[in-house]
Amino acid sequence: MKKLLKQVASYSAEYLSSLKERRVGPSEEDLKLLEKLDLPLKDESTDPEEIIKLLNEVGSKATIGISGGRFFGFVIGGSLPVTVAASWLNTVWDQNAGLFAGSPIGTVLEEVSLKWLLDIFNLPKDSAGAFVTGATMANFTSLSAARNYLLQKQGWDVESDGLFNAPPINVIVGEEAHPTLFRALGLLGLGRKRVITVPADNQGRMRLDKLPKIVGPTILCTQAGNVNTGSFDPIKDICNTFNGNNVWIHVDGAFGLWAAATSSKKYLTEGIELADSWATDAHKWLNVPYDSGLAFVKHSESLRSALSLTAPYLPQGEHREPSQFVPELSRRSRGVEIWTALYFLGLKGLSEMIERTCRHAKRFAEGLSKAGYQILNDVVINQVLVSFGNAETTNKIISEIQNDGTCWCGGTIWQGKTAMRISISSWATTEEDVERSLEAMIRIAKKHI
Repeated sequence: MKKLLKQVASYSAEYLSSLKERRVGPSEEDLKLLEKLDLPLKDESTDPEEIIKLLNEVGSKATIGISGGRFFGFVIGGSLPVTVAASWLNTVWDQNAGLFAGSPIGTVLEEVSLKWLLDIFNLPKDSAGAFVTGATMANFTSLSAARNYLLQKQGWDVESDGLFNAPPINVIVGEEAHPTLFRALGLLGLGRKRVITVPADNQGRMRLDKLPKIVGPTILCTQAGNVNTGSFDPIKDICNTFNGNNVWIHVDGAFGLWAAATSSKKYLTEGIELADSWATDAHKWLNVPYDSGLAFVKHSESLRSALSLTAPYLPQGEHREPSQFVPELSRRSRGVEIWTALYFLGLKGLSEMIERTCRHAKRFAEGLSKAGYQILNDVVINQVLVSFGNAETTNKIISEIQNDGTCWCGGTIWQGKTAMRISISSWATTEEDVERSLEAMIRIAKKHI
């Protein structure tokens, strides 16, 4: 084991040090190497060192350089070096974080991290928290509590009696709600298509003046950080207008919720504490390794009743038992990396990291606009949408930027316009990375325009 870990440490150090100069995306030749892994399963075992060597020689080349400073796709953060180290240690510990009895360290680090996170986001101190895989499961977890809460108010025990003949629940979403929200609604039996959709404004924000009159039990889903524009729904006004016993207000803040940790962007999250539940990712702006999502629920007992499980062999002690607040019983100890990141950064470091990426976004917008290309959104946080003219030209430029390898950006269609989406979420992105990427973008775009 010791020899293997040293081998992996050496390969890992080489990989991370190569990120500054290597292509962000793999070349066609690199992808061709993946065929070497399509091997017949042997009868006999294989030498572990040979396996790790093969994985490094083939796998490391066929990765996307997410941990580097020039990956701007999908709102994915890199991993802070200290969280990579903590993740290795976490893997070696091999804890099942479902119970205190299965992982005292995992349970305590979740307890401490939850306390810190509620302070950072300015959420009610007695809110429950769940450490899950990502925003999809964070939305699912939060909305499962919402479903139970609203049906219980109608005298219906959904855990015992299911949804057959249950009182209906209205669901209201914004026109530009993220697709993972609809997946969560589908999993919960609330339907993906039966929702009431509220029109969005020219930045993708839910229009308060278009919200319908609410009659009956209702889940109202808002968004903190539009995945294209970065804009925020008017959450404070929505909460002040619609909060009540028959309405559950949820905030999908996969990355935008972290604006609450900053001094300059905190105003965008004003009023989120008035909602009933919140979902976010830690593998985005907190920059911890995959996978890591977070759900927070104001009504702790509603979350527990929706997801708790009991069995004679599962001890329930004095500590918060993590499995009572998440969909899974067996899971990795995500609190280790979250605690590590927060303890390493501190409040000032967290704020500066997020604000720095927002400044990088502004620089991208300024540089591309000055070069003559259209910025489609108001750059409020870390998202930039740029159009290079018509859809065909824009898509061609995006493809060439990806093939060039200097940086990696994805495409999107937003409000009928094809655009390149630049998402800056990584601690590793420097001003040099931004200028180098801008040069490549403009150089490639000039060949077509």
